[in-house]
Amino acid sequence: MSAREAAAEAAARAGVIVAELFTPDECEAASALLQQVWRADHPAEIAAPSLLRTYAHAGEYVAGAYRDGQLIGAATGFFGFRHGRAHLHSFVAGVTPGRLGKGVGFALKQHQRAWTLERGVAEVHWTYDPLILRNAYFNLQKLGVTVTGYLPEFYGVMTDGINRGDLSDRLYVEWRLDAPHVVAAANGSPAEVDAGRAVAAVAAGPDGGPVESTMDEEEISVAVPEDVEALRGHDPGLALRWRHAVRAALADRLAGGWRVEGITRDGRYLLRRPS
Repeated sequence: MSAREAAAEAAARAGVIVAELFTPDECEAASALLQQVWRADHPAEIAAPSLLRTYAHAGEYVAGAYRDGQLIGAATGFFGFRHGRAHLHSFVAGVTPGRLGKGVGFALKQHQRAWTLERGVAEVHWTYDPLILRNAYFNLQKLGVTVTGYLPEFYGVMTDGINRGDLSDRLYVEWRLDAPHVVAAANGSPAEVDAGRAVAAVAAGPDGGPVESTMDEEEISVAVPEDVEALRGHDPGLALRWRHAVRAALADRLAGGWRVEGITRDGRYLLRRPS
């Protein structure tokens, strides 16, 4: 299928209509939705209505997913230039709580993919928190992104309800829209990875905390907690231990050319040493 056909099929499976947003009312609704998703105190903390309206007017990407006329997802991005190549930087995307896992986010991203390709740009970049398992699996396996760097404390202090009290470390990813594995994922054939033979550089211990190892083989696995957002709420100290363990395992290796092959469903990154 073409990117546009794949996007239409993803929207149909999710039972949504994905459309660009332009008007002040549409942008205000998207801003309010994103504020709700991030449990922020103010819409401007995530994406103010005026910012989304400006993006839309400037020809940047602002879109929403509707079900039965109700906005249940939104995404926005702006064009950038990195390493000599143009890309769309996907700034923020979110789906109303309770709609996760129902294909709405996938439909939004496939719409974004088609929209970007139609403008002659073949890459979308963004950052995500490496500790949030559902986002990691969605990005790496369902979409087929490539991890290109580890960014410690990228945003500085964050005060929204999801990130409050933690360090804002992020993985930088590139979604190469015409790569064969990305096309396959868009058409319903996502990849899976097997970490069975990898040496565990970080594993979950009996107390629920990270257990770190100094062993280094050709393939290693790096575990993340099952639900770090809940962990931040009831044991922020343990969540911070996970942050430092995962940072220690990923940051230097990625800078040294190690490749993230993917992440398993149970939350283990698989990394391979550069040849």
